[in-house]
Amino acid sequence: MRANGKRIAGFAIKSRLPSVYDNKEAVEGGGLMYYGADLADSYRRVATYVDKILKGAKPADLPVEQPTKFELVINLKTAKQIGVTIPQSMLYRADKVVK
Repeated sequence: MRANGKRIAGFAIKSRLPSVYDNKEAVEGGGLMYYGADLADSYRRVATYVDKILKGAKPADLPVEQPTKFELVINLKTAKQIGVTIPQSMLYRADKVVK
């Protein structure tokens, strides 16, 4: 978790503020939710680029790619603490639910 992540999550809980974070570790540390690129998938894709470059491809000739796989992580404990009800349909779509 980043430098002041727990403090930020703690402030959001204390202030009853729903919050969305840019990393899933913040949710595991008390943040409400994360939605963003699946970093493990992104790193695998980077490895294919490195492989192509090491085999002689020019980086300028490789296409720029955007993430194709995203993750949704929800912390139900935090939702309960701040009085937010997460719709069941959203929980079904979540890749991970922290209880």
